[in-house]
Amino acid sequence: MPDLETFLVELYVLADEFCKEQPPVPRPGPAAALWPSEALTLAIVSQWARFQSERDFYRFATQHLRPYFPRLPSRPQFNRLLRRHQDALTRFALWLAARLGATTTPYEVLDGTAIPTRNAKRRGRGWLAGLADIGKCLRRGWIHGLRVLVCAAPDGPVTGWGTGPASTNDRALAETLFAVRRRPQARLPSAGHPASSAYVADTGFAGTACEAHWVETYWAQVVAPPQDIAKWAWSVGDRRWLAGLRQVVESVIDRLLSPFRLEHERPHTLEGFQTRLAAKMALHNVCIWLNRQHGHPDLALAHLPGW
Repeated sequence: MPDLETFLVELYVLADEFCKEQPPVPRPGPAAALWPSEALTLAIVSQWARFQSERDFYRFATQHLRPYFPRLPSRPQFNRLLRRHQDALTRFALWLAARLGATTTPYEVLDGTAIPTRNAKRRGRGWLAGLADIGKCLRRGWIHGLRVLVCAAPDGPVTGWGTGPASTNDRALAETLFAVRRRPQARLPSAGHPASSAYVADTGFAGTACEAHWVETYWAQVVAPPQDIAKWAWSVGDRRWLAGLRQVVESVIDRLLSPFRLEHERPHTLEGFQTRLAAKMALHNVCIWLNRQHGHPDLALAHLPGW
C-alpha cells in the first residue's frame, strides 16, 4: 500500500502531464494561488471517504499537506478555485480513460444510481430547488435528490457520465448521452466520446421504440433484457450472460458510493456537486491507472492509500 507522499507524487505527475497538454486558458485578475496541476491533485485526493466533508479535507490539508502545497489559500478561496477547475477535472478523467484504452473497447456498460440530497419526507424547497426532486431508486426506495448515469468500459474505466433530477428515467438520461456524443460541440463534456456503437444495460433502458430510435438517430445499439411487461422474455442463460457483462458498472458505482463517499453527498449547489462528481470519476480512473502501474487488479482498493 503506497503512503500518502507516494500517492501524491504519482497523482501530481499524472495531473501535470495532462495540464501540459492542454492549451492555456487566459483568465482576468491576479494569478491563482495554486497551479492547475496542484488544484487537480488536491480536488481528487479530497474525494476519499476518509474525509467527511470539504471542511474536513481542508483541515487535513493545512495540518499535513502544507509542505507539499505551501501556497494553499484560505478555505473559501480554495473551494472557489476547485469549482473553477470543474471542466479540467472532467477532461482529466476522460483523458485518463483514453490512456487506459477505454476508447477502443467493443462496447460500453450503462447504469444509473440515485444520490439523495435531503430526507424525502421533509417539507419545503430545500437546497437545489428546481434541480433535485423525488424519485424512486431500487437501492434506497423513494429519495429526494439527483440521478447519476455512469458509462464505463468493460474493464472498469469511466468513459462518461451525466446527472438529472431523481425522477428522471434512465432512458431519458441515455438519450441525452447519445445525443451529445453525436454532437461533440455540445456543452456537456462529461458525456465523453463513444468507444463503439454498442452499449450493455439493464431493463431500465429497455424499450422497443426507444432502442430503434437510438439506432436510427444516434447509431447506438443498446443491449438490454426486455421489461416484465414485454410480450417476450430472455432465457435464464441470456440474462446471466448479460449480468456478467454488467457486473463491472455495478462495481464502479459501488466504489463511487462508498469509498469515494458519493452516497453521503448533500450538495447545496449544482456546481459544487458536479465538481466533486468529476473529481470522483477522475479518482476512480487514477486508481485503475495506479493499479496497472503496480501490477494489481484494476478494481482493487486494498493496495491504494488507506490513511
